[in-house]
Amino acid sequence: MAAELYELSNGTITVKITNFGATITSLLVPDANGNLADVVLGFDTVEPYQKGAGRYFGCIVGRVANRIKEGKFRLNGLDYSLHINNPPNSLHGGKIGFDKVLWEVAEYNNDKFPSLTLKYHSKDGEEGYPGDLSVIAKYSLPSGASLKLEMEAVPTNKATPVSLAQHTYWNLAGHNSGHILDHSIQIWASHVTPVDGNLIPTGEIMPVTGTPFDFASERKIDSRIHEVPVGYDHNYVLDCGEKRCGLKHAAKVKDPSSSRVLNLWTDAPGMQFYTGNFVSGVVGKGGAVYEKHAGLCLETQGFPNAINQPNFPSIVVQPGEKYKHTMLFEFSTV
Repeated sequence: MAAELYELSNGTITVKITNFGATITSLLVPDANGNLADVVLGFDTVEPYQKGAGRYFGCIVGRVANRIKEGKFRLNGLDYSLHINNPPNSLHGGKIGFDKVLWEVAEYNNDKFPSLTLKYHSKDGEEGYPGDLSVIAKYSLPSGASLKLEMEAVPTNKATPVSLAQHTYWNLAGHNSGHILDHSIQIWASHVTPVDGNLIPTGEIMPVTGTPFDFASERKIDSRIHEVPVGYDHNYVLDCGEKRCGLKHAAKVKDPSSSRVLNLWTDAPGMQFYTGNFVSGVVGKGGAVYEKHAGLCLETQGFPNAINQPNFPSIVVQPGEKYKHTMLFEFSTV
């Protein structure tokens, strides 16, 4: 099985996905005048992804997204140690997470109902995690200008933590347009989980009112980013969004130059809002050079380090139970 690129198109938007890391490599979306732009950071070919050239550009991360403190947790009386790939923590599944493996193409349709279904079997002990885990990710274009991702995972023989996330870097002005600081964002969250100096949540669930983390009303990303050391890289508690078809409104992003709008809906409890703080000098598609704040991530997820925080929603899935996580990206213009 080789790493390939697969295209889904419905006449309005066109997405390219590789089965290496279940990664979105390109997404063409029209602006208010019908002009198309590629709104995700990435590379023209599969090879740079395989070499780790991007910082999780476009991929699905797992078995557990985000950070686990010191790469350790205890489950059912046993202690587990994970690879420390983001010292002193384990990040996004470890050294070889789901973003760095080949997924099997289970089904590919680029007809009236475009979709790509990918499968991956994670073995017991992989990256230190307990039990075998069967994972499915289905990308589809359900309507004119929307992209849907449905993720499922079933442990077969041991309880295990599971929290998958989609790690695309968005720039609605176009991947090669510079920074996203003039984008505006609204996040349907009245709380965040503040972090310590190693970006591990303290366990507190903090109201955002009156803080630089308050995006309950739409405002520009750069309005208070200078008050946040390094930039935004925080988990928002999705607790106040309107619900529709089993999903809640998580975020709305607008780009003033193109008038493109992205609305994100999800059934996950949290969302990491990340402003590309650690991107530096990455040569991407068409020779574009991505620097700090070149894109933003909206990683819906279980809470970071939830496996070690009893007051956070549990991410443990029992054998035979099914983990489910759906994201709906809706594009429009102002």
